[in-house]
Amino acid sequence: MIELSVHDGVAEVVLNAPEKLNALDPAGIAELSDAYTEAEAVAAGGRVRALVLRGEGRAFCAGRDISGVDPREDDVLGYLGGLVQPLLERMAAFPAPTFAVAHGACLGVGLGLLIASDIVYVADTAKIGSPFANLGATLDSGGHALFVERLGAHKTMDLIVTGRLMSGTEAVASGLFSQVFPADEVTDAARAAARAAASGATRAFLASKALVASLRDDRLGLWQSMDQENRAQAALCDTEDYREGFAAFQQKRKPEFTGRG
Repeated sequence: MIELSVHDGVAEVVLNAPEKLNALDPAGIAELSDAYTEAEAVAAGGRVRALVLRGEGRAFCAGRDISGVDPREDDVLGYLGGLVQPLLERMAAFPAPTFAVAHGACLGVGLGLLIASDIVYVADTAKIGSPFANLGATLDSGGHALFVERLGAHKTMDLIVTGRLMSGTEAVASGLFSQVFPADEVTDAARAAARAAASGATRAFLASKALVASLRDDRLGLWQSMDQENRAQAALCDTEDYREGFAAFQQKRKPEFTGRG
């Protein structure tokens, strides 16, 4: 169900169960976690400097596969807290910039996969929101935090109670994700951006990734954040890419970054 390939410094992870809209059961979550573990190992060797996550078929990921779940015996906490959240935390900590391609249904756990990615390119026809109104369940996988932060409390509750799904165009216009593209162009756009990132200054990107995570998770103020930026910049001074970037600027040529420290 989960496929991993590596080409030109970019790992591509594919959800490949289109017959069920790439919905994830516990086995699928484990496979996806294993794919990121394998990609991390390759990244540690310097062969992966960006990652793309996408889904085959009509949807990115329709969420949890509940086709065989008996609600009377459902171990929700075991699935969400024991499997999904550790996966999302691992994805968010991936040691390179990560891109997700959102098309079709991006719901529940599928929305969580997007939240855990650094950059999300969205098809204009994507469907994003909280589909749980008719299930007697609630939004999960980080959806509340994302929606309240980006949309505010009132619009969040409107989406939850009505079950209305936003198009990809509306989601990007609302500030949820990075950029919107026609559905037939979004995958190529993400791949091109990942290839460009893979030839960039990886250590600098990771410094910004850590700073963004601190601002999001620790709610840093301006001066605290600025202090972290100062320290990150000072640490980058000792990297090959920092020296190469300055040399290239001064010599009026394109830099050749290696991603090494």
